[in-house]
Amino acid sequence: MPRLLRRAAVLGTTAAVASNRGARRGAAAAQQQEAEAAPPPPVQEEAPAAAPAQDPYGDLMKLKGLLDAGALTQEEFDAQKQKILSS
Repeated sequence: MPRLLRRAAVLGTTAAVASNRGARRGAAAAQQQEAEAAPPPPVQEEAPAAAPAQDPYGDLMKLKGLLDAGALTQEEFDAQKQKILSS
């Protein structure tokens, strides 16, 4: 009879341990599913890029390079130069 009692105690303990492990795994799986089902955090939209700082000297140098390369006529260069200097 004592052997049957020991066997029952071992089986009962084993069943309790297995049940506790299963409950913890089930809770962990439920938390993981909740985390996966949660909507992603809102994405902050970036503000539109501000207009680049005006660099009249750089713009004039580009125009001068185009004039020297023959891509612009003197009149076109003068007109663009006036736009840059007036802004």
